[in-house]
Amino acid sequence: MAQATINILMTGGGAPGAAGIIKCLQQDKSFTIHVADANPEAIGKHLVDNFHEIPMATAPLFAETVLSVCLKNRIDIILPLVTKELLPLAQHKNKFEASGIKLLVSSAESLEIANNKSRLYQFLQWRGIAIPDFRVVETGEQFTTALQELSYPDKQVCFKPSVSNGSRGFRIVTSQVNELDLLFNYKPGNTYISYPDAVRILTSGKFPELLVSEYLPGPEYSVDCLANNGQSILIVPRSRKKMINGISTEGEFVQDANIITYCKQIIHELQLHGNIGIQVKQSSQGQFLILEINPRVQGTISAALGAGVNLPVLAIKQELGLPISSEELVVKWGTGFSRHWEEVFY
Repeated sequence: MAQATINILMTGGGAPGAAGIIKCLQQDKSFTIHVADANPEAIGKHLVDNFHEIPMATAPLFAETVLSVCLKNRIDIILPLVTKELLPLAQHKNKFEASGIKLLVSSAESLEIANNKSRLYQFLQWRGIAIPDFRVVETGEQFTTALQELSYPDKQVCFKPSVSNGSRGFRIVTSQVNELDLLFNYKPGNTYISYPDAVRILTSGKFPELLVSEYLPGPEYSVDCLANNGQSILIVPRSRKKMINGISTEGEFVQDANIITYCKQIIHELQLHGNIGIQVKQSSQGQFLILEINPRVQGTISAALGAGVNLPVLAIKQELGLPISSEELVVKWGTGFSRHWEEVFY
């Protein structure tokens, strides 16, 4: 680009991973970083010089307000962090691009599939991509039938809302729940639930559509990807050795050819674009299968800095047509990482 400075608007300034992603963006001195959030005191406000309050993604004029912020501040490109913001932004992508503003999101069609776990599984099944055995349910009776068809109690089963963020609504149904053990030896927020408790809760009122699937007992990996309209540019798997509230706090970058090939297939079938996160877990047969997709920047993407790659910066460079050197795509496989709390004073 002709101008010396590239103005970037990162939404989701209050997201758990916002501070790390800001750190990624700050590595490129040609970037001027603007942060936006619906919370006027979001943590991102205290980490950059330019902060903008915007409405929630569900507000009627959300996209128009973001566009107004961009025009007033001569924003070149938007990097959204919030899942609920992706679709309304993608639906107005033409308006942004008509004003010369790039938007780092996949197409609305791809997002409508990727952000709905049940639709995602159905789509991948239709495309011949291996997935966990699953059922989609909307009633307590359907839930009971699904567990029987998925061989419960001989096999553990898990469920989660078709549309949800993080680990909200996720539970593992097991006949081996020891409630006394859970009460005194596990922190609040454990994900195990007994079958009677699950049925009692789900028959107490109306609940959102659920994806019920076989539980994958093996190790879990979070895969940070850089895609260009369905073409995989970089696939970076990292193990999830330790998590807090569904967020990775310890892991290692692992060059697993099976995971990399599998994620490339998914990206191609969905024609995903930009920074993409894919969660996979190993089945009892040793095969890595998809859990879900985050069709955006993942919060722990900043850990890849330690492995030599800056994925948010690479996505921005790709979108703006800026040169990317081969060195920027070299991953230091085997790098381990640990994350911890850090204070911000203001």
